Order: sequence, then C-alpha cells, then structure tokens
Amino acid sequence: MLDVATHPLMRDRFATINDSSYLVSHSMGAAPLAARAALDAYWRQWAAEGPEAWQRWLPQIQEIADNLGAIIGAPAGTVYLAPNVSLLQSAIASSLNFASPRNEVVYEQLQFPSLTYVWTAWQRAGADVRVIPSDDGRTIPTERILVAITERTAVAVLSHAYYVSGAVCDARAIQAHCRRTGTLLVLDAYQTTGVYPYDVTQWDLDIVVGGSHKWLCGGPGCAWIYVRPSLRQNLQPFVTGWMAHAQPFAFEPAPIRYAESMARWNAGTPPMPGYLVAKTGHDAIREAGVETIRSHNVRLTNRIAEQALQRKLNVTTPLDPKQRTGWIGFDFDGAERIERALAQERIFVDYRPHCGIRVGPHMYTADEDIDRFFAALDRLRATT
Repeated sequence: MLDVATHPLMRDRFATINDSSYLVSHSMGAAPLAARAALDAYWRQWAAEGPEAWQRWLPQIQEIADNLGAIIGAPAGTVYLAPNVSLLQSAIASSLNFASPRNEVVYEQLQFPSLTYVWTAWQRAGADVRVIPSDDGRTIPTERILVAITERTAVAVLSHAYYVSGAVCDARAIQAHCRRTGTLLVLDAYQTTGVYPYDVTQWDLDIVVGGSHKWLCGGPGCAWIYVRPSLRQNLQPFVTGWMAHAQPFAFEPAPIRYAESMARWNAGTPPMPGYLVAKTGHDAIREAGVETIRSHNVRLTNRIAEQALQRKLNVTTPLDPKQRTGWIGFDFDGAERIERALAQERIFVDYRPHCGIRVGPHMYTADEDIDRFFAALDRLRATT
C-alpha cells in the first residue's frame, strides 16, 4: 500500500489538487486523471463498434462492482451498480410487502432528505413510517435506535454516518438487533465508504448502499448495492427494467424473469460512462488501502478540530475519531458567505445548514492545504 503521509504519486494522479486546496472530498472527490482515459476508451469503443460495444460493456458492470466490493469486504457477485442511491432505495422498498402487520419503516431524523422522500412515498402502499428523533440535531443514542426497531419493523433504513454531523452509528450493534427482531437493515454508507473501514461480511450486514462521487473519487453516475447472499432470491423489486431480466436480449414479454445474479437490481439501459469512470477512483482507493487512508485522515481531521477549537469555533462533529467519518464541521456567524469566498480562492470546502463549514481531507491532502485554509479563514473572518 502507498504511504499517504507523503503520497506524491497519489497526489499526482488527481486533477485540481495542484492548483487548489481540495478539502471537499466528503461531498465530491477529486477527479482521477485516469478518468479521462476511461472516457476516451469508452468513446473509441462506441465509435468503432457501435451496438456491438455492448458485448464489452455489459460484462464490465459486474467486474466494476466486484472491484468496488473488494473495498468493503464483499464476496464476488454480491455487489451491483445503479445510477444513484435513491433509485436503489426505491427498488428495495418495492421488493417489500407492507400489507402485513409487520409494516413499519424506521429511519432516523438525521437521514439524508432524498431517502426520506423515497420511504415516506411508500405510505401510500401501507408503510407505517416511524422517525427516530435526535435531541441535538447531530447524534442519536444507539439504545434509542434499538428500542425503535421492533418485531413490527419491516425495514430499518439508517445512515452509517450522518451528513449533518459526520457522526457514525453503531451499525454492528444495530444489525445484531435487527437479526433478533427479524427486521431488514438497509445501511446507507455513502458518507463512509473509502475513508472509514468496514467489512460487510464480518459485520454480517443485510443490505448496504452507497455511491462513488464522495470518498471513492468516482464521480456522479455510479451508485452500488450489496445484498447478503442468502437474501438475494427473496427480493424481487417492482422498480425494474429489461436489464434485470434473466435474458435481457431475449426480449421476452412480461412478466419478468429476474436474473439469478445481482443483475436483478438493474433496471433500464445502464449509464456506462459513469460506471467506467468510477472504476478509476475505486482503483485508487484499493491501491492506497482504506486503513492507510483512514490513518492519514484521522491525523488531519484531528488537526483541523484542534485549530477550530483554538479559534473558539463551534465544532459540530464528534471530537473522538472513532465516532466520526472523514470530515470536521464547525459553525460561526457568516459561515455560508465565507465558504463562497473561499471557493473564489480555490479553497474548496462546503457549507450545510445546522452544521456549518465542512472540511474533508483525503489521501491526497497535504498539511499545507490545512494551513492555507485556516490562514484564509482567519483573513476572511477579520475582513467580512
């Protein structure tokens, strides 16, 4: 694995890094230079082979999924790709039966809004949505989550880390509890995958979803789903399409015969450019190693938190690295305005309501990037 304490090679493999301080990988990872070659190869195959290019592209979907799965400890054939997580969550919901007494959908108040839109829509199909409250708008005690999940809960949809605070939930304890209550656990690991180590097999997780454009540095257009092998045949999503068919090019009339493989989570024609580009980011994460990335990230996020506290800023992220994903948030008057001013100086962070400025270093981040950020922050706060 690469030594990301110095990481000259890895830093050289990404665009934007050398002419900016890129501290926003929790929102959008830096673009791998290899992505350009991937797009060019896609175009050349399309131009040279026309529709015959599908013979190359379709097998690559599972190859890309398995490559990504290696990052999270997923066996080959247990991960598949999709355009985005909202579509995957809709597909998961459509595979459940909310007509029985076990019709509760449980999610936390700190869930990302897009997923709340998906699951509350299923109230029209009989789902009884229960929202687990947060006292501080940043965290939720594990015990409160466990109490909320009962034998009436069909599915618990939880964030591995909350987008408003970076706080991580105790996914292993929650999964063990869901196994006792017979509840399906859907874990959204968008905020952690690529920077926070976990293993879907060791943790015995049911379903995990995520995307590529944050810490995985894969750009938009490539989400993914892991399903525990013993569950696969039990889930037959209504949100589907011809590419989920056992033999899509047989063009059989309805009803669908689902693919035996994870391709059953496919729908319509797949967005191949997004998938092919994403692999270049996945490759970089695999080469560096998530454990190594995590060590580098913890050192830098500890430093960011210390610098923020020295300035008496309101740190909105847990200070204990074990309790957070890969970024630090802090709030102050005028934070949103200053975030925009920082962007004008090519110092990239972001702002979220009820959180403040979020600063997310990655494997390609140097100490000098942190120094430049705080120097500009001090200047802008003094003059605006």
